[in-house]
Amino acid sequence: MSSHDRPAPGHDHSDQEGAAVDWEELGPYLERGAEIQTPLYEQAAAWLRELLSVNEPDTASTRPEGPAGAVDVRRVLDVGSGPGVVSCLLARAFPNAEVCAVDATEALLERARDRADRLGLADRIHTHCAEVPHGLDPLGGADLIWSSKALHHVGDQRAAVAALAGHLRPGGLLAISEGGLTPRFLPRDLGIGRPGLQSRLDAAAEDCFTEMRAVLPDTADTLEDWPAFLANAGLRTPRTRSFLLDLPAPLPDDARRHLQATLGRAVETYGDRLDPDDLITLTRLTDPYDPAGVTRRPDVFLLSAQTVHTARAPEQ
Repeated sequence: MSSHDRPAPGHDHSDQEGAAVDWEELGPYLERGAEIQTPLYEQAAAWLRELLSVNEPDTASTRPEGPAGAVDVRRVLDVGSGPGVVSCLLARAFPNAEVCAVDATEALLERARDRADRLGLADRIHTHCAEVPHGLDPLGGADLIWSSKALHHVGDQRAAVAALAGHLRPGGLLAISEGGLTPRFLPRDLGIGRPGLQSRLDAAAEDCFTEMRAVLPDTADTLEDWPAFLANAGLRTPRTRSFLLDLPAPLPDDARRHLQATLGRAVETYGDRLDPDDLITLTRLTDPYDPAGVTRRPDVFLLSAQTVHTARAPEQ
């Protein structure tokens, strides 16, 4: 697991080594990961409600207002929704809104529909299968557009932000969740193998990520300045905030299993970049019967931060 949280749902149908990704098989992994991150996403949703609850000081709103002066958010797009965990969370955060989960993978959208049905939200959550940022035109406008860990899988990120901004209704808010801090979950010294394994995993992941971006269609070698991208798209009053997920040891079983799967995917994706000793350590960490494995050791934790960049469309 890294700050890029690869693989991102949709937008990129191969892993870092170019092999096809079975998104249907990955669905449970992605859904469980998003569920574990729910406290972080809830913080972000509360902030978005706060931003949308007041009119910007340099504009006069002509849009409908809800209780206590809040802008009545009627339409939300979750772009790069994956299995729909955040789509359902946004539906609860904005109870008057229709939420459209957008992803390029139908198998993940099926999970989103099933989740919405289980939570009693099926009448308010719809899905749209499309590559991002292309394929959004049939959806029309939205009061809030959320996109998390998806646009870094688009070659021209600046153009992708502009495309999403073009779907905002007057006064609407675009929220891009990109960046933050690489999650930490392993102690520096595990008592097995060479200390500092997580740092070496992070370095290998960053190399893979750089190579992935280099071969994307229309990739642009541009400074990743998300607030600048929002401003270039004609949006106003940029705001940026980071949200913390702090799950101390000992972790609950679901988080342990997710980290076990994350380390297993690391071996599959970039294990050839690691030295033999680290691979031996990873074999032990992912072994459910090894006392040194992440599902059994008492010192595994999860600490991460996710950054959200926002800006609003001008009022008309």
